[in-house]
Amino acid sequence: MRVAIAGAGAVGRSIAGELLENGHEILLIDKAPTAISVERVPQAEWLLADACEITSLDEAALQRCNVVIAATGDDKVNLVVSLLAKTEYGVPRVVARVNNPKNEWLFNESWGVDVAVSTPRLMSALVEEAVSVGDLVRLLRFSHGDANLVELTLPEESALAGTQVGDVEWPEDTSLVTIIRGTRVLTPSRDDSLEPGDELLFVAAQAREEQLEDLLSVRREDATG
Repeated sequence: MRVAIAGAGAVGRSIAGELLENGHEILLIDKAPTAISVERVPQAEWLLADACEITSLDEAALQRCNVVIAATGDDKVNLVVSLLAKTEYGVPRVVARVNNPKNEWLFNESWGVDVAVSTPRLMSALVEEAVSVGDLVRLLRFSHGDANLVELTLPEESALAGTQVGDVEWPEDTSLVTIIRGTRVLTPSRDDSLEPGDELLFVAAQAREEQLEDLLSVRREDATG
C-alpha cells in the first residue's frame, strides 16, 4: 500500500516508521527544509514541497496513493491537504490530525476527511479508558456515517456478564468488533461469552452510545427487578 504523509515532524515520522515496519510504501512531504531528515527514516521517500499546492501533489503522484495522512501541526493545512487529496486525486482513504479540539467539527467528509484523529482527545480517552470500568469511552470518530469507535470495560456486576454474544439484543447501528481479554484479542462469535473485565470495542452511531452504555452497565439486581 502506498501512503503519503503530509508533515514530516515527530508525528509524521513516527507514523512513517510504523507503516514501513508493516511493509508499506511511504512518501513524506514537508515544505520546511529543516524537516527533511532522510537519515531518520531512510526507507521512506522524501519530498521537499508545500502539500497545499497542486503542483507539489502532482509531483508526489498523489493519485497513486491508497491513503493520505495529513499530519502537520496546523489544522488549516491538514484540512486543505485532505480536501485536495479527496477531490482532486480521488484518494480512497484520508486520515487527518486534529491539533485543536475546537476545530474537530470541521474534520468531516465535506473536507475530504474519512478519519479524524484528535491527539488531545485521544490522550484523554486513553486516560479514561485506563481508569474507567462501566463507562463508555470514545476513542475515535469516523467522519462517514457519524460513527465512533468506543470502548467499555464490562463491570463485575453487569447483567450481561456470562451472556453469549449472540444472545444479546444490541442497539441498532452498533457492532461489537473486538473483545480484549487479558492479553488475548478475540474476534467475537455468537458463542463467545462476555466476561467481567473484558474490554469491549464497538463501532457505534453516536446516537446509540448512551443506549449501549446503559445496556452494558446495568446491574444484575436492576435487570431482575
